[in-house]
Amino acid sequence: MDKNTVIGMLLMCAVIFGFMYCQSNNAKNAQQGNNKQTAKTEKNDKNNAAAPIDSLTQEDWATLTKLVADNDSALSDGKVSIKQVGDKLAGTVKVGNSTLSLDSVNTDVNAVEAVKQLIARYNNAQMFSACLTGSNQTVTLKNDSVKIEISTKGGMISRATLNGYKAYHSPEDYKKNIDSIPDVELVSPENIIYSFIFNNRDQSFDTKDFYFVPENQQGDSTVTMSLANLPNGAKWSIKYTLEKGSYMVRMEILQSNMDKIMHNNITSMNFHWNQKMQRQEAGKQFEDRYSALYWKLQGDDDVDNLSENSNDDKNLNDKMKWISAKSQFFSTVLIANDCFSGDTKLESKAYKDTDPNYKKFLKEVDIYTGFTYNYSNAQPASFYFYFGPNRYDLLASYDQYSKDEDLHLTRLVSLGWKLFRWINSGIVMPVFNWLCKFGWSMGIVILVLTILLKLVLWPLTYKSYMSQAKMKILQPDIQAINEKYPNQEDAMKKQQKIMELYKQAGANPMGGCLPMLLQMPFLIAMFWFFPSSIDLRGQSFLWAPDLSAPDALISLPFSIPFLGDHLSIFCLLMTITNIAYTYVNMQSQSSSQMPGMKWMMYLMPIMFLVFFNTYASGLSYYYFISLLITIIQTFLTRMMVKEDKVRAVMAENAKKPKKKSGFMARLEEAQRRQQQTLNEQKKRQGNKRR
Repeated sequence: MDKNTVIGMLLMCAVIFGFMYCQSNNAKNAQQGNNKQTAKTEKNDKNNAAAPIDSLTQEDWATLTKLVADNDSALSDGKVSIKQVGDKLAGTVKVGNSTLSLDSVNTDVNAVEAVKQLIARYNNAQMFSACLTGSNQTVTLKNDSVKIEISTKGGMISRATLNGYKAYHSPEDYKKNIDSIPDVELVSPENIIYSFIFNNRDQSFDTKDFYFVPENQQGDSTVTMSLANLPNGAKWSIKYTLEKGSYMVRMEILQSNMDKIMHNNITSMNFHWNQKMQRQEAGKQFEDRYSALYWKLQGDDDVDNLSENSNDDKNLNDKMKWISAKSQFFSTVLIANDCFSGDTKLESKAYKDTDPNYKKFLKEVDIYTGFTYNYSNAQPASFYFYFGPNRYDLLASYDQYSKDEDLHLTRLVSLGWKLFRWINSGIVMPVFNWLCKFGWSMGIVILVLTILLKLVLWPLTYKSYMSQAKMKILQPDIQAINEKYPNQEDAMKKQQKIMELYKQAGANPMGGCLPMLLQMPFLIAMFWFFPSSIDLRGQSFLWAPDLSAPDALISLPFSIPFLGDHLSIFCLLMTITNIAYTYVNMQSQSSSQMPGMKWMMYLMPIMFLVFFNTYASGLSYYYFISLLITIIQTFLTRMMVKEDKVRAVMAENAKKPKKKSGFMARLEEAQRRQQQTLNEQKKRQGNKRR
């Protein structure tokens, strides 16, 4: 050990001991400080113990008396109930599990605090204070499509139930009697709250705190929820109209004499909407992927959304036409008759599996926006609420609700990017809807749809299938060429001979890829179509109880990452068929070219198994049928191609004068240059050895 090492170690020890000393002093000082604080706290506790219990002052009693007189001689907020009895006040205050009379309120600090909170609440409400008291009841509107319940507390739609759609919350629901399965409930009192908010310089008035009175109810279609007992004859109402046979609910704000009680600095009204998106499907993982907060800006043809997979938020300064809490098959949409303006804050929260709400809800969305408000306008704003399915033709019909622009509500049906969306909306969906009219089961509809698509694509893929069949016949010839030119320096010459062989036979080495490329847009379009088609929801076929969900009949005792805790039967059949198709396709490929590629080709079907295991069984069923038909087409084509005829054509082509194409000329020139380079390298290596 040298001198420098010893000095370095001593310095390190000095630093360490110095740090320990400082820490010791800090701890000591901290302890002394804690002791002083403890002593101070104990002293304060003693002083507090000696102090009298907080009580209502004479000013509080005077304010309370005035508030009772201004609000029909009664105040209530759930905990405190006070009314005028003769010339004095009487009432009760709930404190925990006990109830105190108003006369003895000063004996309990919690009771005093409850009364003071009541005073503050009514003082803040000012001209709306009379609306803080009421009974929470519901008014029902319904038609053949939807039933909604409107609560008198907040004057909001508290429940929306869809007729004819069942909520499959678990795989066991498919085994039940369909009448025992509840209808889809898009919103309920526990998962939605929305309100209109008046703001001025000093205060904020939120309609969710007020009790409304139902007025002018017309059967099951119309009701007006009004704020009653406003001073100076003022009135503020929300009118709801449910159209016959429609999922649309018109929501109109009506008012009169509000200029007598509202401050003239109120030029806008805020709107707040919070909703926990409720589960409706047995497969939550897949339903999560198609659930998000969507919106459309005014005058814009695009529809945007927050993340489907994680927490997300966004601030908008542009005018917004509509906003939606969209799940896989159902949506709640709020459409402004004019537009939402001002700052808009959007937030989406994805529940984790540790959250108690994880099994019941998909996401929680929060929207804070606003619109222009004029207190002297009899109808300052109107909206439409849509509670219904994500059905393409239905959503397209609602574009009539906007005279100025296309609402593009059909974007709530996830059909993929522009090209694939065009294929789905222009080709697949019309054919699918036409087949559904025959009354067949959905499994048969998918089968016939697949056959029709294969027939349409057959003229495009026939030549490629023929090329594949010829490639199969040429395998011995290709093998012979490979054996004749085994050396690396002859690679270009070998490639040239193989290309000449292909040309004579009229074969295309890329023929196996072309059929897949031609079908790829349809394959991808179907990838979006089946999981989004509500017509498949709840439709069984063979062993699959629901073609819009995985047919998870094989349960695993553990969960595998990406694969899940089950195996889908249709997905397994698709994988087996895909392996078979790969084997058939590889037979027409040269065995000496890229041997590692063969392993990759067989690995792809296994990757598809992992990927599609949690997807809709209807999608896996379609791919299974499509691959099966492709294999059959391949074998039929090979039966049509006779080896003796191919050999005869090759012989005839060999006799014809050879015309060099531009590609062949460039290929020969590249071969000549490569050969020249190899010769020069050999010459230099020989000179070095000398």
